[in-house]
Amino acid sequence: MQMIEFYYDFGSPKSYFVHKLLPVIAQKYHIQIIQKPILLGGIFKLSNNKSPIEAFAEVKGKLAYDRQETERFVARHELPYRPNPYFPIMTISLMRGAIYAIDQDWQEDYTQVIFDAIWVDAKKMDDPNVMEQVLAEAHLPAKQIMAATQTPTIKSALIEATNDAVARNVFGAPTLFIGDEMFFGKEGLADIDYFLSQN
Repeated sequence: MQMIEFYYDFGSPKSYFVHKLLPVIAQKYHIQIIQKPILLGGIFKLSNNKSPIEAFAEVKGKLAYDRQETERFVARHELPYRPNPYFPIMTISLMRGAIYAIDQDWQEDYTQVIFDAIWVDAKKMDDPNVMEQVLAEAHLPAKQIMAATQTPTIKSALIEATNDAVARNVFGAPTLFIGDEMFFGKEGLADIDYFLSQN
């Protein structure tokens, strides 16, 4: 089965949008989604990139337009979404948890729960107490996950995943790959649909 690799960070609202909409494309073309958690702050540092808030802070009207465009996108796709009042969120523990979740039978549940906690329920998920409570309420192995995020193995694995992404020229999130074809941002979804329709 053909695969699409999805590089994401929970702190990226556009990663959340792709997370919600990519399964529709995957089902349409019978393609498997491979989740690739990375640390976006590390990606920015290693690729000499900046977050949009920082990069466009002095560009008149740019951030206001981004908010307006996001509202249109959310309305068009009827997505549940609330801007998080604690943004930007430090996601290192959340992304370590995503690394630990890889190949677990609850991986999809973990991804869904964390994305929704940030971008639907607008929770302060960089507070470890909030993170653990959210996981427990979702009947995920909260204490096991929290403990794993502090282990050298998981810490190193997230660093390695981030370095590997930069080696593939990933400079932000969400980034998606079909083979060697790279697609960036929520806007990449339409290009992916077209690309798959031609193959």
